[in-house]
Amino acid sequence: MSLLARATSLIEAFDDGRPVLTLAELSRRTGLAKSTVHRIAGELVSLRVLERQDDGGRGGDGYRLGMWFFERGELVPVHRTLSEAALPVMEDLREATRQRIHLAVLDGVDVVYVEILGTGGLDLASRTGGRLPAHATGVGKVLLAYSSTAVVRARVDAGLPRMTPRTISTAAALTQELRKIRTVGMALDLEESHLGVSCVAAPVFGANHKVRAGLSATGATGSIDPGTLGPAVRTAAFTLSRVLRESGL
Repeated sequence: MSLLARATSLIEAFDDGRPVLTLAELSRRTGLAKSTVHRIAGELVSLRVLERQDDGGRGGDGYRLGMWFFERGELVPVHRTLSEAALPVMEDLREATRQRIHLAVLDGVDVVYVEILGTGGLDLASRTGGRLPAHATGVGKVLLAYSSTAVVRARVDAGLPRMTPRTISTAAALTQELRKIRTVGMALDLEESHLGVSCVAAPVFGANHKVRAGLSATGATGSIDPGTLGPAVRTAAFTLSRVLRESGL
């Protein structure tokens, strides 16, 4: 492996579950020798790509991603242009529904959350910049429903892991669900990604008339009424689609 490839493997070792890793954990996750990890991590710390962090008593130096990533991440075009267009629409949707509002895009077979407004008092795995398997979320299912069959097949081939007992876990069930979504123009997540939490999602289309993002309103299951939220989310998604179309995005 080149030095760049080894440095990249260190960065990719971090995830939502383990934002802080010790030297030993980095070595185990990357397959690199501890001496190599120590040397490369030291260089990345000096460049602010990584920063040292208390490891929580697991032993040895702890590392986490540094501010360099946040500063550069704000410059990524897909984030800036889509976010800038979406935020006013998302604010209006949050005001109208009093729910947590998600905007996500498809990256491979996962969804990546571009913007999140509100918490709704919910403790969720979703976070801005985070990713979840597309088949298990409302925004993910609505993105898959309007994507090519090749994209859907790639998700099936990658596996359909259960996040809760309600998560769709077979290709046949997913195919049926995506067909239903295209018929009604929106997707429901009924405790498929988090127990006790549901959402209504709708597709956002870009200037090229292809699906660009998924927009959703999420809350405690008891507060989610698809009959009421559905029209609000679909209207917001339609509004954002029009903004993207008029902006050439």
